[in-house]
Amino acid sequence: MELTILMPCLNEAQTLAVCIAKAQRFLQRAGIDGEVLIADNGSDDGSQALARSHGARVVDIATRGYGAALIGGIAAARGRFVIMGDADDSYDFSRLDEFVEKLGSGAHLVMGNRFRGGIADGAMPPLHRYLGNPVLSGIGHLFFPSAIRDFHCGLRGFERDAIMSLGLRAPGMEFASEMVVQATVHGLKVVEVPTTLSPDGRNRPPHLRSWRDGWRHLRLLLLLSPRWLFLYPGLMLVLSGVIGLICLVPQQRHFGNVVLGIHTLLFAGVSTVLGVQAASFAVFAKVFAIQSGLLPGDPRIAWLTRQATLERALIGGLILAAAGLCGAVHAFIQWGTTGFGPLGPDTTMRVVIPSATAILVGMQIALSGFFLAVLQLGHRPST
Repeated sequence: MELTILMPCLNEAQTLAVCIAKAQRFLQRAGIDGEVLIADNGSDDGSQALARSHGARVVDIATRGYGAALIGGIAAARGRFVIMGDADDSYDFSRLDEFVEKLGSGAHLVMGNRFRGGIADGAMPPLHRYLGNPVLSGIGHLFFPSAIRDFHCGLRGFERDAIMSLGLRAPGMEFASEMVVQATVHGLKVVEVPTTLSPDGRNRPPHLRSWRDGWRHLRLLLLLSPRWLFLYPGLMLVLSGVIGLICLVPQQRHFGNVVLGIHTLLFAGVSTVLGVQAASFAVFAKVFAIQSGLLPGDPRIAWLTRQATLERALIGGLILAAAGLCGAVHAFIQWGTTGFGPLGPDTTMRVVIPSATAILVGMQIALSGFFLAVLQLGHRPST
């Protein structure tokens, strides 16, 4: 079979019949050997019987959620290609020619773009049109550079085997973002075509919950990008912290009426420690994501894990911690010269703060070396 037109369904009896009829007319007009498949997610309004009576095939998906329904539907599809879309009559299933053309030309994923094709009045809430979709699509494009400008269009076509190979697993609305991200990072050919969006034909609220589902999309984008979640913020914290330590250890600094003293020095030390921790989390998350199949292999991470051996991490971390300990001993000796009485904090803290920072960072590096080694215990190198 060449094509499966797949629709996730949860109580869509009002619009399901017209969507099926449009999809069937397209298959007949285009002369395509295909099927209309309804992935039902537990409807209790008779959607299943209605779909079967109109000639569609129905597969019941027990796990609730937009992504879960589509994952089950894709697995059950019989077509080489799949075009998926919502069963609320907001997309026109009778006009899928460009999707089929792009798929036949070798594209693995063909995304609709509603902003290029046209959004009818009342079809998309202003919050989604002017904030949610542009912001989330912009973040997705920044984290995972691609030609896609509408990450969340519900009408899209793909080569079934290519998408199945990605191991998609998001159960909710964030499945839409996961498909685009995984197709991009795995090097699949992804293209866009203009798509029109019409007001849906239901008289009830949509299943989409703006803030909850928007957060789930953003959360997924962050979790699949350790660079943006951990590495870049961590490097910025380390850079600002180290610069602060270098500038403020010798003496306080004056910038007009602003005086930066030991309190700023303390926060510079905190920034350095947090930055090192965040950067190490970036490595841990990337290694785990690669090993668990969430992300493809990365030659930079492979090189880093070969260089950052446990022994090197221990040596480097312990040397840095020892340097900090020497500073602490020096501060203790200074304290002893006063008979262990009161000390001037401005002088003493310029030794104590960088010493404590070095001890913390050194131990963090050593412990990170152990944790990275634990992550690699279960990894079987390729031969």
